[in-house]
Amino acid sequence: MLEMYKKVVLENYANFNGRARRREYWMFILVNAIITIVLAIVDRVCGLTFGAGESGILRTIYGLVVLLPGLAAAVRRMHDVDKSGWFVLIPFYNLYLACQEGIAGSNQYGVDPKNPLEEINEIGKE
Repeated sequence: MLEMYKKVVLENYANFNGRARRREYWMFILVNAIITIVLAIVDRVCGLTFGAGESGILRTIYGLVVLLPGLAAAVRRMHDVDKSGWFVLIPFYNLYLACQEGIAGSNQYGVDPKNPLEEINEIGKE
């Protein structure tokens, strides 16, 4: 789980190209949710909350840090179902698309992430 998170956040920090499997995307969301909950607890215990909604300083900073990688992961997920990254902006439909199985084989956004051998076959044809 953490390996998948590391791949999305560190290796593809602002990579809006290519495709992301469902597992990659949803593991990223799960780890973010867990970290956010832990930081909210730490903020509350340490008295680092502010504002009417009592947002925490650590949680806010973390949210800003993962905003760009989260957006990039969502765009790559849309690419896996053969949709433009702009579909991320459509409420509810983007959630529906994020839950769908990716398109088998290559599409206009890249090779199938479930079949990395496909890329080798494509290179061999050239």
